[in-house]
Amino acid sequence: MKILRISIIALLFAFAGTSVQGQNAFFDGANIFLSKYVKSGKVDYASIAADRTELDQLVTMIADYNSIGKDKDLAFYLNAYNVLVIKSVVDNYPLKSPMDVPGFFDKTLHNVCGQQITINGIENDIIRPVYGDARVHFALVCAAKGCPKIKGKAFTPSNYNLVLDGNTKAAMNDKAFIKVDDANKTVQISKIFEWYKVDFGTTNQDLINFINRYRDTPIPSDYTLSYYEYDWSLNAQ
Repeated sequence: MKILRISIIALLFAFAGTSVQGQNAFFDGANIFLSKYVKSGKVDYASIAADRTELDQLVTMIADYNSIGKDKDLAFYLNAYNVLVIKSVVDNYPLKSPMDVPGFFDKTLHNVCGQQITINGIENDIIRPVYGDARVHFALVCAAKGCPKIKGKAFTPSNYNLVLDGNTKAAMNDKAFIKVDDANKTVQISKIFEWYKVDFGTTNQDLINFINRYRDTPIPSDYTLSYYEYDWSLNAQ
C-alpha cells in the first residue's frame, strides 16, 4: 500500500509542469498525504521523517504554484500553511513543541509561489488581510495540541467553504476547545480568540455571538468569558 501511495503522488507530481494540471496535482497530493499521516487530529511526524518523499514533493508544488483565482487560492494557502508547518516540524524532529525551535513561525522562510515568506506571513500577510474570514483560525494548525484538530483531508477549490464551516462547527462544539461550565455560568475559550479578537469582533459578546453561530447549544449572553492557557505541546501521534 505504501508503494502504491508513493507511486500515485509521484504521478501527480509529474503533471505539475502545466498550470491547471499542476494545481490539481497539488490538491490531490495534499489529500493523499493528509489522509495517510493524520489520524484523530494528530500527525504521524515520525513516519514522515522516516520517508520525506511525499512531503518534499508537496513542498516543491507549493513553491511552483500559480494562482487560479482569488477565492480558489484560499484552499491552496490553507493547505500550504499546514503542510509547511508539518515540514518545519519534520525538519527539526524529534521535538516536543514547535516553540522549541527559534523562529519556527516568524523567522524561517519558505518558498510559496516563488516568494520567500514565513509561516506567520502566510497567515497574517496573505490569508487574514486578503480573505477576512475568521473561520480560517479553525483550519490553520500550528502543530500544537492547543490548535483546532487537523483533518485528514485537504481543502480544495470546490470544497473549502463547506470544510471551513465543518471545521468551525467541530471546534465550537468540542468540549476541550470551548469549555462551558453551566453550574457557574462561565465559559473558557482558546487564546486564539484573544490573539485574533479583531477578526471576530470588538467585544466579548461578539466572540460569544460568533461561537453560537456554530454551536448546537448556544452559550447564554450572561456567562462570564475567560481564556485558558494554550497547550503548545506537539500534536503528534
